[in-house]
Amino acid sequence: MIDQTGGAEELHIAEVPDPIRINDEVIVRVVAAGVNPIDAKTRAGRGVAAAIPSYPAVLGADFAGVVESVPYSAHPLQPGDRVYGMGRVPRVGGSYAELIAVSSLGVTRMPTTLSFAEAAAVPLAALTAWGAVVDTARVHDGQRMLVHAGAGGVGHFAVQFAAYFGAIVTATCSASNAEFLHELGARRVVDYTSERFDEVVSEQDVVIDLIGNVKDATGSRSLDVLRPAGLIVSVPTGAWPAMAEEAAERGIRSTGYTVAPDARTLSVITRLIDDGAVRVQLDRELPLEAGAEAHRLIEAGHVRGKVVLRVVPDPA
Repeated sequence: MIDQTGGAEELHIAEVPDPIRINDEVIVRVVAAGVNPIDAKTRAGRGVAAAIPSYPAVLGADFAGVVESVPYSAHPLQPGDRVYGMGRVPRVGGSYAELIAVSSLGVTRMPTTLSFAEAAAVPLAALTAWGAVVDTARVHDGQRMLVHAGAGGVGHFAVQFAAYFGAIVTATCSASNAEFLHELGARRVVDYTSERFDEVVSEQDVVIDLIGNVKDATGSRSLDVLRPAGLIVSVPTGAWPAMAEEAAERGIRSTGYTVAPDARTLSVITRLIDDGAVRVQLDRELPLEAGAEAHRLIEAGHVRGKVVLRVVPDPA
């Protein structure tokens, strides 16, 4: 939890009251929690920090765990079910805790082929990737799509979803992740440490921008690789404030994307995972007490897949 916004050192272990379940909410005993860039931004005073209703505040959006209580006896989820999902943090307490109250619309049964730690790596990142690639970019067979930061949490799902639906995927990453992204379905990989993507890529239908202009004007340079009337979908919050104006001047369509808890879509992703069509990359699992370390890793970048926090041991 945090008592105020600031550096990673603000994260500390403390006791808080159990969450109170209301209306359609389910109480889940959290086994593992995903760590996402929005968590670090919020902790630092950006992200959704303005919506924190009071302090101390528990962060963490996505989770995997076991149902403790449900709204009514015939609810589709029952106590003891192994589930995963995401909540509306910080309006409610987050997943960096042993218990979370989450709307039924944001939780579903977790893949049977994943561990709790692996499952906790999925919801926010995979739903973000699905929303950007499938719902917004309308991915289809033969579509040319560039995914920036393809080896990251959202990126490695975006590459897989795009490839699954037949897109011709190009992804940017460091050289150490090139083989990994080829395995996930990328036709071409651009090593950003040795090549400038805008010098070797062109005529893309869509760019999934997971970086923005916070590093080497990645967002602005992406406009150069899109075909006329192509689409750029920029995901990081606050990373490229001038996107709409710059894109419009070039005749490029543009939009941001903000993820929402969505159990129905997460159930579809669950089937793809259990069928072996999508894999989950877990960079590392850290104990809850190492929350500050997890945030520093996320802020430094260069994470392959996701970082998760272990909240309690796996149930028997």
